[in-house]
Amino acid sequence: MTDDDAAAIPDLEIPTGFELGVATSAWQIEGDLAGRGRCNWDDFADTPGAIVDGATGDPACDHVHRLEEDLGLLQWLGVDTYRFSFSWPRVIPEGTGAVNSAGLDFYDRLIDGLLERGIAPAATLYHWDTPSPLEQAGGWTVRATAEAFAEYAAVLAEHFSDRIERWATLNEPWCPAFLGYAAGYFAPGRTEPDAALAAAYHLMLGHGLAVDRLRAAGARSVGIVLNIIPTVTDDPKMAEATRHVDGIQNRLWLDLLAGRGIPEDIRGNCADLTDWSFVRNEDLPIIATPIDWIGENYYSINRVVSVEEAGSAAIGQDASMFPGAPEHAFSPRPPFTDMGWEVYPPGIVMALEQISEALPGIPIFICENGAAVEEDNDDDAIRDPIRTRYLHDHLEQVLGARSQGIDVRGYYAWSLLDNLEWASGWTKKFGLIRVDPDTGTRTPKDSAYWYRRQSVGRNA
Repeated sequence: MTDDDAAAIPDLEIPTGFELGVATSAWQIEGDLAGRGRCNWDDFADTPGAIVDGATGDPACDHVHRLEEDLGLLQWLGVDTYRFSFSWPRVIPEGTGAVNSAGLDFYDRLIDGLLERGIAPAATLYHWDTPSPLEQAGGWTVRATAEAFAEYAAVLAEHFSDRIERWATLNEPWCPAFLGYAAGYFAPGRTEPDAALAAAYHLMLGHGLAVDRLRAAGARSVGIVLNIIPTVTDDPKMAEATRHVDGIQNRLWLDLLAGRGIPEDIRGNCADLTDWSFVRNEDLPIIATPIDWIGENYYSINRVVSVEEAGSAAIGQDASMFPGAPEHAFSPRPPFTDMGWEVYPPGIVMALEQISEALPGIPIFICENGAAVEEDNDDDAIRDPIRTRYLHDHLEQVLGARSQGIDVRGYYAWSLLDNLEWASGWTKKFGLIRVDPDTGTRTPKDSAYWYRRQSVGRNA
């Protein structure tokens, strides 16, 4: 394959100073279970049927053992920044206590390898892999996990603060809280709405505590990554349900960060599920500790309808994920990705606008955007025009929002590699680079050639 094969999708004019990057997460790519402690996702994967194809976190993409090859791919792509996540159980296998020096050594090699290639490291502390002993003790439903997370943050900052460009505490806390504890679709597989609400709160407490510990150890540019999903309805009768879905999906996190606490309508609507006794007034200023930036992971929008008008199934859109909501359903509109998500590029601007309104003056980065799509193989080339068009159209929207005054400073494609797509295993492919799950062989797709052209062409 050549650059000519990606030429059908036009290039974009990337402004000077706007970052282009790619992103991954630890459990989805690292493998090497022997080199770390177990996590909630390892335990979840052992549950029959929890992951559709029976995939496990070892070897995943075997990234730990193929680090140099993957660094070479990043260099070839020409990206400015690489967003990765630390594995909490690789650094502190039990979640608290002894630090694993071999784990720190791996991340030393990763970070130093990036810097040697002129790529800025952007690190996420938590992308959903809770050490098993902490999960077994209650996970994010208990305050102790937030406190342990702050200690973990301090360990990382003390070791890496001199070399990491940008730090995120959490990735998409909505997912572990509501997919993991309310819907049971993600690890730890619990279906307890009250536990999900407690988990959401303690995740944000962990964020606030970690911000303080990171800065105390010299970390610069500290933020958090959310998945703000614009939530809309065409049915006036569904206005209350739509507001509640928006509250759980979006306003809960933004209001806590802004110092407004938990939205009053969410407190009231969920009063039959929890007495909110885990909330402490003295925590709220900690959670609202000012951040240097905020990240947005955008893939689609939520279209709320009545149960009678429910549409096709989309992963992550189910009433069980929104405790306390009036009866409702979702109805995404075509075209769809393989996740069942509606392709709606203007939604990324809607998300940027909601963040900017809630947290004015905070720079924004698109930390994930991409699509699982059907691909065609042709003489060892991998044709994925739907993905390439998806990336083009969403990045175009982001640049348009930037030109209209929204302070968005970078865009990270999800994902560098095909990987374990959580409960979907290897059945959903998001990567710019094909990874053969049997051999680990890496093959750039057409979308990788297009994205490389945006990066390398701009820097030529």
